[in-house]
Amino acid sequence: MRSSFWRPLRGKGEVRPGLLRRIVCKRGPGGARTGRRLLSVEGMERRLVLSQTVVGLEMPPHVPNQVLVQYRGPVEDTTVTGLRSRVGALGWKELTPPPTMPSQGRLELLDLPAGANVHRALAILQADAAVQFAEPNWIYTHFAKTKDPYYIDGLLWGMYGDATTPTNAFGSQAGEAWEAGFIGSKSIYVGIIDEGVMHSHEDLRNNIWMNPFDPPDGIDNDGNGYADDLRGWDFENTDNTTYDGTFDDHGTHVAGTIGAVGWNNKGVVGVNWKVNLITAKFLGQKGGTLANAIQAIDYLTDLKLRHGLNIVATNNSWGGGGYSQGLFDAIERANAANILFIAAAGNGGSDGVGDDNDVTPTYPASYTNSNIIAVASITSKGAMSKFSNYGLNSVHLGAPGSGINSTLPTTAKYGSYSGTSMATPHVTGAVALYASRFPQATAAQIKDAILSSAAPTPSLSGRTVSGGRLDISRLLGLATGKTQSLGHSRPPAAPTPPASSDSPTPQVIGTLQDLEDLGGSPNDSKSKRERSPFPNLV
Repeated sequence: MRSSFWRPLRGKGEVRPGLLRRIVCKRGPGGARTGRRLLSVEGMERRLVLSQTVVGLEMPPHVPNQVLVQYRGPVEDTTVTGLRSRVGALGWKELTPPPTMPSQGRLELLDLPAGANVHRALAILQADAAVQFAEPNWIYTHFAKTKDPYYIDGLLWGMYGDATTPTNAFGSQAGEAWEAGFIGSKSIYVGIIDEGVMHSHEDLRNNIWMNPFDPPDGIDNDGNGYADDLRGWDFENTDNTTYDGTFDDHGTHVAGTIGAVGWNNKGVVGVNWKVNLITAKFLGQKGGTLANAIQAIDYLTDLKLRHGLNIVATNNSWGGGGYSQGLFDAIERANAANILFIAAAGNGGSDGVGDDNDVTPTYPASYTNSNIIAVASITSKGAMSKFSNYGLNSVHLGAPGSGINSTLPTTAKYGSYSGTSMATPHVTGAVALYASRFPQATAAQIKDAILSSAAPTPSLSGRTVSGGRLDISRLLGLATGKTQSLGHSRPPAAPTPPASSDSPTPQVIGTLQDLEDLGGSPNDSKSKRERSPFPNLV
C-alpha cells in the first residue's frame, strides 16, 4: 500500500498522478523532521487550487521554466504584457481554443528564464485579478505496465466471450458482436491521444484516417491552424508526422485494440474491424506536457465542429501531474461537442499495487466531467489486475488489461502489453461499435449503456461505479434477456448487408467488395472461410 503521496509509476523516475497537496513536516525531538502530513486542497474552488502554492512545495513532474495562464475574459494587451514582464517571461505560445469552441479568454504557455522559480511565478499570476488560473505545465506518461512475449496462435482473450471459440467469459465479448454481424463502420471516428501510431502497419493502415480537407500542399487549406494534417498532428514535435519510429509502440498498441482490421488473415483484430483512427500525438519518449495535451484534445474537438466528423470518443491511456483547470476545461469542450473521454484509471505505485482513486485522484481519469469513463484492468480469470487503480466513486468499470496482444511498430509486428492503458481501448472500441449500431445515440446515452450493461464481477464490486466489467454482447443487446439502455429490441443474428460499405448499420461480410474493404483479397476468401470462427459472416 501507499507509503507516501507521490510515488514512481514505473521505476524510471516518473511520479504518479494525484491532486496537488500541501506538505507539512512534523517535528520530533530537537526539531528534527520525522514525517509528513498531507493536507488536501480538494474542497477549494478549482480556480484557486494553485494559489496555495508556496516556495518549496513538492509537486508532480512538470516542465521547468514553464507555466500556463488563463486570463479572465477580455483583457487589455497592456495587462497581459505587464504580467509577462513581472514573471520575466522570455516568450509565450497561444493555446486559446479555436473559434469553433467557446473560450473563457486567452490561454497562454509562458516560457520563463532558466532556473526561474515556478512557484513564485504562479503566485504572482494568481494574485492578479485579470487571471482566472495559472498552473505548471504538468508532464504526463502512459499507463502501460509490463511487456510479455508474443504468442502467435491467438492469445486474444480480451476479445473472447462465453459463447465464442476460444472461450473466455471475462473477455470483452467482442467476438459475439462480430458473429452477429456488428463489426463497426467507417462513418465512426475515434481520436487516439497518445504517442504516435504506425499508420503503415499491415493491420492498421486501412483504418487510419486520411484528411480530405487538407491535402499535402504546404497550405492550411481548412484553416484549423495545422497545415497538411494528413493523418492527425504531432503536438510534441509540432509537425504532421504522426509516426516517428519504433518508440511509438504504446500508441500503436492502443490503436490495434480499438481498430485493427478484421478478416484480413493477418495478426490480431480490434474491437472494430472498420473505423477511422485519428492520431493526436502528444506523448514522446520522455512523456508529454499539459500544454500539448490541451491542444490535442482541442484539435479533435475542432475537427468535429469544423468538419462534422462523427468523432464519438478519444482514448486516453495516460496520466500524471496534479489537478489542471486547463485540462478540465479542454475535456469539457469535448463534452459540449458530444465526445466521450475514455481514460485509464492508472497503475498504482512503485510497489506494483493499485491505489484507490477516491482517496488519491489520478488525472485525467479522476476529473468530474460527465463525459469521462475511467477504466480499471482485469485479468483473464476475472480478477482485478494487481497493478490496477480502482475507486467506488471515480472508476467506472473494468476491462481486459493483463496480457493483451496488439499491433506494434517492430519487426515482430505484434506483442503483449499489460496495464490500464490496455484496458482503456477495449472500452473506447466498444463505444465506437455501439455508435455504429445506434448512430443517433448521444455521448451521455452511450456512457449510460456502457455502464448499465457491465457484467457484475466480484473483483470489481465495491471498487468501481458499475461493479462490473465491459460486456459488448450485453451492450448491444445480444445476450439472452438483455437489452441496452436505449430500449432497442435485440438485433437480429444475421442482419442484411447494407447497400453502402460505410453505412452505420450492422454489416454481414459476404461479398468480395467487403473483403477488399477490410484489407483482404478476393483470391484469399476461401482460406479465410475455412479458418473463420464466425460462421454467420460467410
